[in-house]
Amino acid sequence: MKIMIGYDGTNAAKDALNLAVTYAIAFKAEVHVVTSLETGTEQQQDDIEKARESLHWAEQLFKSKNIPCETHLLIRGLSPGEDLVQFAEEKGIDQVIVGVKRRSRVEKILMGSTAQFVIIKAPCPVVAVK
Repeated sequence: MKIMIGYDGTNAAKDALNLAVTYAIAFKAEVHVVTSLETGTEQQQDDIEKARESLHWAEQLFKSKNIPCETHLLIRGLSPGEDLVQFAEEKGIDQVIVGVKRRSRVEKILMGSTAQFVIIKAPCPVVAVK
């Protein structure tokens, strides 16, 4: 079984990691922790480095529990939701786990919701953690 976690370093995403640990142990799964950045220009080098450090931390969490884990920093020009769904399709992911941030209705309308997009479009079951 392959489990993918959409990870952005927030508390909701860390809760998703913790749930993924439980699932990975129960299902003897391999884990893919994925962070998506829309662009990777020179101005965003700090964001890229922060994402790499955050992914390294997540990888160590799984490795400390002897769970096979790969991390992926995607910078492919897609929105994070599109990127996560495409990655899940490409890698044959069996389950996606995403953290859900609380947002007002106006924020969702104006900015959209990555988790909502993944829940609707993913090619496999999605677990949302709040």
